[in-house]
Amino acid sequence: MGAVQVLRLITEPGDPVVVNSPVYAPFYAFVTHDDRRIVEAPLGQDRRIDLETLEDVFRHARKQGGKGARIAYLLSNPHNPTGTVHTYEELAAVAALARRHGVRVVADEIHAPLVLPGAEFTPYLSVPGAEDAFSLMSATKGWNLAGIKAALAVAGPEAAADLRRMPEEVHHGASFLGVIAHTAAFRHGDAWLDALVAGLDANRDLLGRLVAEHLPGVGFTRPEGTYLAWLDCRSLALTPEEGAPQEGTPDLAVVTDLAGPARMFLDHAKVALSSGHIFGTGGAGHVRLNFATSRSVLTEAVTRMGRTAALHTRRPDAPR
Repeated sequence: MGAVQVLRLITEPGDPVVVNSPVYAPFYAFVTHDDRRIVEAPLGQDRRIDLETLEDVFRHARKQGGKGARIAYLLSNPHNPTGTVHTYEELAAVAALARRHGVRVVADEIHAPLVLPGAEFTPYLSVPGAEDAFSLMSATKGWNLAGIKAALAVAGPEAAADLRRMPEEVHHGASFLGVIAHTAAFRHGDAWLDALVAGLDANRDLLGRLVAEHLPGVGFTRPEGTYLAWLDCRSLALTPEEGAPQEGTPDLAVVTDLAGPARMFLDHAKVALSSGHIFGTGGAGHVRLNFATSRSVLTEAVTRMGRTAALHTRRPDAPR
């Protein structure tokens, strides 16, 4: 909910909030339930920020709203659900575009502690042009503290005055235990985090091998961060009976909704995954898998998924 509180500081009801779909599904509910408008700037085919598309969206939002319109960009980094870690160069380009079009950036960096080997995390506030932006962070993902609420909002130097307008009652939203736990994690949790990241890296490698063996038609791009894998199941050619996404299926849905491959894998393999369609445009036909588990559970899950895919999907040359 920290994103909602910050967006209230820099936007008004009816203002546009830009997101890079497919993106963390609750963003849609957070924004729309607070009477703001979601505007999608879909990621590119490489699952990275499409800067040309982003500028087009910024430009259109500015043209629609006029010179005085308030426009926000809710940036997920590392990106949920794809696991993409945006580079310094990408973020600097984003900041330049945001400055050019008068867009305020709110960077959700909650998965920052979970950048995996091979990638490097760049705090958004460290790039030139981000002085009027905000960063949101928490220990909840890196140290598994999601049940005890606490988070931080950090303002760039030009946004500090906005942050001072935060209503006092917002500061009471964090639990006392949550504050203590977060403080302990940030001060003393290095060993825990190092061990966790090493384990996630090993599971990432294992998952790649398992998908290649048991789900050879499923697209898997190694995530650069988070404990989430974004699997492209569109090649499975599901029949309508097995939950193939239908034309007209809404992109915005309740986060527990299941459709397409996620429905099939739950019904037949008894493996629960997040359904891609809830993440907005570009999500249909995908599933999000949490690989922060034991190697035995991960192996069993993907093995079951492979058996199910072999039994319940249509061959490309099969009659329709």
